[in-house]
Amino acid sequence: MTPSGQSGQSALSHSLKSRHVSMIAIGGIIGAGLFVGSSTSIHAVGPAVIVSYTLAGLVILMIMRMLSELASLHPGAGSFTELVRIGLGDRAGFVCGWLYWYFWVVVVAIEALAGAVIVSAWIPLPVWLIGIVLLAVMTGVNLLSTRSYGEFEFWLSLMKVMAIVAFILISGLWAFGITSPSGPTFANLTAHGGFAPQGWGAVIGGVTSVIFALCGAEIATIAAAESHEPARTIARITGSVALRILLFYFCSIALIVSVLPWTDIVPGKSPFAAALAHMGIPGAATMMSAVVLVAVLSCLNSGLYVTSRVLFALSDKGDAPRALVAVNARRVPARAILIASLFGYLAMAASVLSPEMVFSFLVNASGATMLIIYLLVCFAQLRVRAQTPPDRLVIRMWLHPWLSIGTIVAIVAVLVAMAIEPPHQQEFVTSIALALIVALAAWIHRKRK
Repeated sequence: MTPSGQSGQSALSHSLKSRHVSMIAIGGIIGAGLFVGSSTSIHAVGPAVIVSYTLAGLVILMIMRMLSELASLHPGAGSFTELVRIGLGDRAGFVCGWLYWYFWVVVVAIEALAGAVIVSAWIPLPVWLIGIVLLAVMTGVNLLSTRSYGEFEFWLSLMKVMAIVAFILISGLWAFGITSPSGPTFANLTAHGGFAPQGWGAVIGGVTSVIFALCGAEIATIAAAESHEPARTIARITGSVALRILLFYFCSIALIVSVLPWTDIVPGKSPFAAALAHMGIPGAATMMSAVVLVAVLSCLNSGLYVTSRVLFALSDKGDAPRALVAVNARRVPARAILIASLFGYLAMAASVLSPEMVFSFLVNASGATMLIIYLLVCFAQLRVRAQTPPDRLVIRMWLHPWLSIGTIVAIVAVLVAMAIEPPHQQEFVTSIALALIVALAAWIHRKRK
């Protein structure tokens, strides 16, 4: 191991290419939340869930634009959580970094278990054992090199994109009546109780669930710091990648509720598989299981990468043990990767030993965590922008400061909705409790220093 010492972020490998970063951004957002989780949102909202996804997508697009502005001003910051430190100070950096690390450690465990459930249908082995193997394989990929992570994620994300594009083409032909025996099927948008059968309140409430499926694009700003030209790479991925993701989500969800009645979609079952089966595509369920497995492995791969880089950045700033600010001969923070993997194993063990208490708390505590982190990003962008001469701005937040303020209002509205809606109250309370604990830890840590 070679300590990074004063070099910090520069000690890491800068071997990622622009194509890697673009696909990492796409891969971070297109996961099981789209392929399976969207069924719950469609069932709760109806065809108007299209509006819910659009509203949530606009919030994420604003966050990405703000992050891109910050990252273009400080391309060497590394983890995007360090951009919050630059804007709001060390305590905010501590809170943002550890909350983000926690969020992705839990995701690592959830994705490993989700992948194990899929594989167990094909291989008769215990779910926990398959989960351990999947996590071990992805840990090995991350330990090889940053380039191996980027290449692996590139191909996994490409497979997801190809699957979505194929679905859009097949279902589009059906919806427009080209392959459908009964002609165009867009009547399904209004034929079963109207466009918003559950009311427009459900449409707004749907944003609460939908927005979590769209989290993950910020990974690109972390990966961009390990590319050949960080500032240029960030500028490239700013709008185009985010808009492509929104297009994938909007088109696929809109076509699902056009191809078949929304009342036929079962929560927890892939609506993509249901739509393909409705169109008479053979082996639809098996194909979607394979696609979901790819999505899960992609998120697992990215989760390990993100947690290691955030932990590396925290240790570099003295907010985590200094021993973790070290890289191996391939310039990979191996210790930080192994720590993330270890906590992933512990979370999986909790899912087996205490699923109703410990694991349930771990999952619920991550429920609103990303929204708290996004709020910190918004405030950091407003403060940094106020202190930055206009001629230094490479990328600008649109309609500053009004869209930034509007994004803050939207995020607060979602948090309020979580606080008053029974299905999300436990997630809200435990997430706020976690944030307060981390904030207290930040205060004690900084006071000691």
